[in-house]
Amino acid sequence: MTPPEEAVLSPAERYAASRARSRTPEVERFRARLPVELDDFQLEACRVLEEGRSVLVAAPTGAGKTVVAEFAVHLALADPRAKVFYTTPIKALSNQKYAELAAQHGAAQVGLLTGDTNINSTARVVVMTTEVLRNMLYAESDLLRDLAYVVMDEVHYLADRFRGAVWEEVIIHLPRPVRMVSLSATVSNAEEFGDWLQAVRGDTDVIVSERRPVPLEQHVLMRGKLVELFDSSGSEDVRRVNPDLVQMARYGGRTMGSRQMRDVGRYHSKGGRPQEERIGRAEVVQLLDGKHLLPAIFFVFSRVGCEQAVQQVLRSEVRLTERWEREEIRHLVEERCAGLRDEDLGVLGYFAWLDGLERGVAAHHAGLIPTFKEVVEELFQRKLVKVVFATETLALGVNMPARTVVLEKLEKFNGEARVPITPGEYTQLTGRAGRRGIDVEGHSVIQWASGLDPQAVASLASRRSYPLNSSFRPTYNMAVNLIEQFGRDRTREILESSFAQFQADRAVVGLARKIREQEKSLAGYAEAMRCHLGDFAEYAGIRRELSDLERKQARAQEGSRSERDRRQRRIDELRRRMKQHACHSCNDREAHARWAERWWQLKRENDKLAGQVRGRTGAVAQVFDRITELLLELGYLERDADGQLVVAVSGRQLRRIYGERDLLVAESLRHGIWDGVDAPTLAALASSLVYEPRREDGGIERGVPRGRFRDAFVATEELWARLSGYEEDRQLPETGPLSAALALATFRWAQGARLDSVLRDTDLAAGDFVRWMKQVIDLLDQLSIVADGELGRTARTAIDGVRRGIVAYSSVG
Repeated sequence: MTPPEEAVLSPAERYAASRARSRTPEVERFRARLPVELDDFQLEACRVLEEGRSVLVAAPTGAGKTVVAEFAVHLALADPRAKVFYTTPIKALSNQKYAELAAQHGAAQVGLLTGDTNINSTARVVVMTTEVLRNMLYAESDLLRDLAYVVMDEVHYLADRFRGAVWEEVIIHLPRPVRMVSLSATVSNAEEFGDWLQAVRGDTDVIVSERRPVPLEQHVLMRGKLVELFDSSGSEDVRRVNPDLVQMARYGGRTMGSRQMRDVGRYHSKGGRPQEERIGRAEVVQLLDGKHLLPAIFFVFSRVGCEQAVQQVLRSEVRLTERWEREEIRHLVEERCAGLRDEDLGVLGYFAWLDGLERGVAAHHAGLIPTFKEVVEELFQRKLVKVVFATETLALGVNMPARTVVLEKLEKFNGEARVPITPGEYTQLTGRAGRRGIDVEGHSVIQWASGLDPQAVASLASRRSYPLNSSFRPTYNMAVNLIEQFGRDRTREILESSFAQFQADRAVVGLARKIREQEKSLAGYAEAMRCHLGDFAEYAGIRRELSDLERKQARAQEGSRSERDRRQRRIDELRRRMKQHACHSCNDREAHARWAERWWQLKRENDKLAGQVRGRTGAVAQVFDRITELLLELGYLERDADGQLVVAVSGRQLRRIYGERDLLVAESLRHGIWDGVDAPTLAALASSLVYEPRREDGGIERGVPRGRFRDAFVATEELWARLSGYEEDRQLPETGPLSAALALATFRWAQGARLDSVLRDTDLAAGDFVRWMKQVIDLLDQLSIVADGELGRTARTAIDGVRRGIVAYSSVG
């Protein structure tokens, strides 16, 4: 029987008190069920939870952080009334974790909520995306009753500039008695993050482990040889670059004797260079296979590159599987893909994909439909697929450890330019190397290319973590939700307690010091880009402006005809000026340009830092104030008889609209812009609001739907322009322009057109199309709830039109 004094405690506190009276710690019961012994950091974290406190665990990929989350599930199920929510950043991880927990604890005990999936939502253990929990908190859902623990897997996602604010919203608004299990990659400021959690959540312990469970051996692949990156004679703490590697890099991948070195020296003195020999992908695969270093993940950083790599390997007749493995692969593929229509298989490249799988090779990227990605993941986990060519999204939590990770390049395209990968990204990528309980050691392989500096590579690969920085900013939806629940004054206090403001208050001194240091670097970059023929900074400025304008001009819908004409005249003028500039004829022009790009990037960062220093104090609340001013002017907020800000009727509608364009959606509904459109047109309009063209897609319109679409789109675009003006006047972040590039494809899909026909209306891969249709469904679902009368019914009809065929079959968004 529960003692009277414990009746008012939260489930987590009540359970901790009951365990304190027990002679057998629950962690011992938990340990006894595990096939392996707990590491020290796991054991320490579990004990913290059993004592009734929250915990932040920061450890490398594959170190076993999820064991701590599983102990929280164990604790919740040991209490007859307690519940636990397990949150993940993406639906793929939610599905994966749901399957694991259901297999472990039984389907009756486990639920899944991912926006478009609702399974057993009243279960004791519910897996969900972080956005779902945020929405539940704002709606004060009954499902929050008896919630004892929340697991926030991959909590370092709060640094994500698009979705990171959701993590902070959840952390701030969770009822304080709920205990949190925060799982993070190794970040350099874990203690700072822990201090903030302590401030907003109460008792929170920070546990950091930098030890990889499987040691990592790091190599450089040079002229068909795997060369150790570090000198094996050095200590673990003070590692120096392998001198043989330095020599080989200097002489084009050869280890030289004294006579050869003299010959090469003479060759260099005549202006020659050693020939670089980079072996093909098939040869790399065969090399790794011969050294028993498979299975391997090759990170390529490009979807097209991933597909090309698979084809290159297949053309070489490489076969990595035995007959029994091929039979098992085919059986699993046929079972998992049984629901796909025969007419879609050819469009999806099913047969070529299956051929690659049967030979042990596959690609993994966002352009694949979810079913294909899931099959690749499962086959790789079962050691049936031996080589996967993947983009870096694979490093974000999906359970696919390998014996070896291969990095073909140490730079990637960030949307604007090719930039080096960061130490943090290197750590994330190579974190996949080494399978716990299977491999004695993991291996990372960097493919050598001309100009690669072994010292720079060693610096990148040294044990180093990255800082966790808040991306939190108030939004329109957040503002009306918080004011409805807490009022304006309390809301300002809540926002001041965000991690963003916590870091801002601590950072001013450090920022000023960083600005001074970067000014020295800027001077060095300026010297490096100096050109003897003229002002290279001026030349680089012309190139940058030209590139930006050409990118804008490629988006045909951006701006009026007169604006596009004016922009084209400016482009022609800049092209003329660039060709006439003295630096254009410089032999070292591209080398200067690389330094100019670094200078510009650093200058932009330094200017931004200076601005942050100027506006640090109360920065988050100041943005909130500007948002409330705009919402008050537009009628989403109003003042009551006492002069206090309250949510108006239209604001209650805005409370239930989530996304980057929450205010634009609310305004479109309020002005009746979409009234009277049919279901396919509404789906097409929804796609224009959610679709964000990738640079390589171009975002080019291939026609727009007939009928009401064009008028409704133009009216929505005019409304967006008006809101952008309001935002600019108030120094608020401006929402990006709409894109109708996917509208025709969405319209025809909602009408019932075939997949192959629809994909011809867009440059998208099938997987991208499915993902965007899932987002269209999410927005239509919101409209079906908040829109009045006929429009709400039309939204529900549109959902049925979009959620069909491959979109309905794909279990992951």
